[in-house]
Amino acid sequence: MEKEILKIKEEILFKAKKIKDFELLRDLETKYMGRKGEFTKVLRSLSGLSTEDKKKIGRLANTAKQEIASAFTELKNTLTGNEKESDFVDVTLPGKKEERGHKHPISILMGDLEDIFTSMGFMILDGPELESDFFNFEALNIPKTHPARDMQDTFYIDKPNKNGELDLVMRTHTSPVQIRAMREHGAPLRCIAQGRVFRNEAIDAVHDTTFDQIEGFMIGEDISLCNLVAVLKEMLSRVFKQEIKVRVRPGYFPFVEPGIEVDMSCTICGGSGCPSCKQIGWLEMIGAGMIHPKVLKYGGIDSEKYSGFAFGMGVTRLAMMKYGIDDIRLFNGSDMRFLKQF
Repeated sequence: MEKEILKIKEEILFKAKKIKDFELLRDLETKYMGRKGEFTKVLRSLSGLSTEDKKKIGRLANTAKQEIASAFTELKNTLTGNEKESDFVDVTLPGKKEERGHKHPISILMGDLEDIFTSMGFMILDGPELESDFFNFEALNIPKTHPARDMQDTFYIDKPNKNGELDLVMRTHTSPVQIRAMREHGAPLRCIAQGRVFRNEAIDAVHDTTFDQIEGFMIGEDISLCNLVAVLKEMLSRVFKQEIKVRVRPGYFPFVEPGIEVDMSCTICGGSGCPSCKQIGWLEMIGAGMIHPKVLKYGGIDSEKYSGFAFGMGVTRLAMMKYGIDDIRLFNGSDMRFLKQF
């Protein structure tokens, strides 16, 4: 046992003298001094010796272990000193560019929209993404039997209420914020709400299950469609940084009466016609209209005294137009070649 300990010690010390870097030193420590190392195995075998031999061999083993540890420490100090001596920096070389994050294109556009609407006196509101069936549909004049629900097939949460009904949904639009705002702030009122919405869509270049939307509404005395068109025209012109022409045509939405579709002149061809606008010079952008009296009633607003308009549009679609992006899937992807452009 004594010869074995002395042999391993000399072997370790001999090999240590030839080591020139930390990696080889770590390998040597692991081979001999690790949990399953050769020197460790010898120490564990001491348990089978007699009491007298344990004392004798134990002293020898401890002495050898201290010598090895001292040699390793000295070698580490030497290697560290060598590293410091060779730690030369050429100050004439160009520096390494520090990678920094930046805002997502949707976040950039949302910030622009908030600035535009706050300058026109609108409040910025938010609402829950997990909504009740009441706020998402019922209070917006879309009862359970209404065919308009088929237009917004959504994701219901598998958690029945006391009546055994599924009444929690991932919101299909930001319109529920209308009802919450009316109940909290009353009238007169002008607000916008931005955020993610969710629909059970077949994903392709222009459809996704998750996208961003903006909802805007104004309630007061003598509010008309003229106010609505003026606000939307101002918003679009400031987003695209050029004069934008808009046109209005009839449209159907359960929570407004009358309902309108608002188109903008194509910014690519200037309204002369191109593939992007299907050669008609106009792009469908916004659904809007005068808030339905039933919706005002659900919000606790007197529809005999007050009127209001509301509009909703996809921020994601607006971003596609503003930045010339032809595939909606890029926004929720992680392609850095795309994201670094913004």
